[in-house]
Amino acid sequence: MPIPSREALVDHLVRTRIAGDVATPRDNNLSHYRKLANGDRHFWLGLELGDRWTDEQDVLAVMAERCGVNDDPEHRHGQDTIDPELTVDALERMAARLRKAAAGRESVLFATGHPGGLLDVHRQTADALRLAGCEIIRIPGGLTADEGMVFQFAGVAMLERGATLWHTHSPEPMRAILDGLERDGRPQPDLVLADHGWAGCAGQRGLDSIGYADCNDPALFIGEAEGTLQVTVPLDDHVTDPRFYDPMTEYLLNEAGLTNTV
Repeated sequence: MPIPSREALVDHLVRTRIAGDVATPRDNNLSHYRKLANGDRHFWLGLELGDRWTDEQDVLAVMAERCGVNDDPEHRHGQDTIDPELTVDALERMAARLRKAAAGRESVLFATGHPGGLLDVHRQTADALRLAGCEIIRIPGGLTADEGMVFQFAGVAMLERGATLWHTHSPEPMRAILDGLERDGRPQPDLVLADHGWAGCAGQRGLDSIGYADCNDPALFIGEAEGTLQVTVPLDDHVTDPRFYDPMTEYLLNEAGLTNTV
């Protein structure tokens, strides 16, 4: 696949609704911002936000700045947006961190709570870093969380229940991995690339954590604003065809200097 230019990638993100006019409706976004502000820990994604974000308008302001949602508090229903330029800006920040990981041959842990959308994005990135000399963390066996098993496929950790890969926002699977590594006397990863509560938990533990988040998942953007996460890339994290993410991944790996390793 040819590596897209920045302009071509922005156009692709909008056409496939990874960014631009996304499928997540405005009322859903605002509901999640309100629940985070009201202290619902399901929406904190493993972060400890204390009483710093009790005003949903403050949450909206961060999301407008870092994700590109409509900043009008009176816009309550209908279409909402992700700014594709912010998506590409964040991909370039992520690429810089991946370049550093490759240069230092760091140990990297990959995980996703959105296997139906982002599994192959993580898998391709893990493959590229492995070929560049990084250690892709192999998680301990026998881990459980949230009434499921924490498994690893193609170098990416996920939650499995009843022979099904599970969509989860929970930080518990990542907590199980990090605790399992410590219990086995193994070092913590130098870098975590994840999403949802997997990324939030890692960042809260003080690990270098980078990842992806949708416009209705404000916690990771707040985490980046506070410095708990290093990078949060705004995107729709489950579009109609996961292959739509391929040009984005190619751009990311090229910016990281990893294209020739794939």
